[in-house]
Amino acid sequence: MVSTGVIRTIVGIIGNVISFGLFASPIPTFVNIYKKKSVEQFKPDPYIATVMNCMFWVFYGLPFVHPDSTLVVTINSVGLALSLIYLSIFFIYAPKKGRLKVVGWLCVEVVFLAIVATCTLLLRKTHDQRSQLVGILCVIFGVLMYASPLTIMIGNGLGTLSGAVQLILYACYFKSTPIDDDDNADADVVKPSEVQLSRSNGKARPSV
Repeated sequence: MVSTGVIRTIVGIIGNVISFGLFASPIPTFVNIYKKKSVEQFKPDPYIATVMNCMFWVFYGLPFVHPDSTLVVTINSVGLALSLIYLSIFFIYAPKKGRLKVVGWLCVEVVFLAIVATCTLLLRKTHDQRSQLVGILCVIFGVLMYASPLTIMIGNGLGTLSGAVQLILYACYFKSTPIDDDDNADADVVKPSEVQLSRSNGKARPSV
């Protein structure tokens, strides 16, 4: 009968293969950035979130937090390396604002990880306590990593909502808009041909 350890290893290897495919999926995007020498409309948010997620999973898999987690450390180390390569390419071809964003968020992530690691090692004495705390943070940052591409939709969503509101308001108030008085004024304008005709009849109308 197959032992639990063997099943765990097999499932872990399958999970690592799938995760590697996920981490490698942005490669065509950054190949295009390299060819065009421009980031165009691409945002670094998903890759910044991936760096945070992978750093915490690597920390989670260390022996003093959660022993016997070699597969966790291996795949997330690969994901961390790939994400840093992606951000390096983005940094090279991004405008100044994009570069500052990348550097700023990476500094925040490193500082936050250092604080969490210090608190975990000093305040949590057992492996169970440490793995529970860090594991919860890993789940949270994993959710943020998968949700981060949705930030691209925020701008488009707000624009769509604003356009829809404008169309609704236009439809509601279009018929209630008063007609300009210029249309009525045009009806009182006397044409030259009418003035000449009235003069020929001896009844010239005053010019307007």
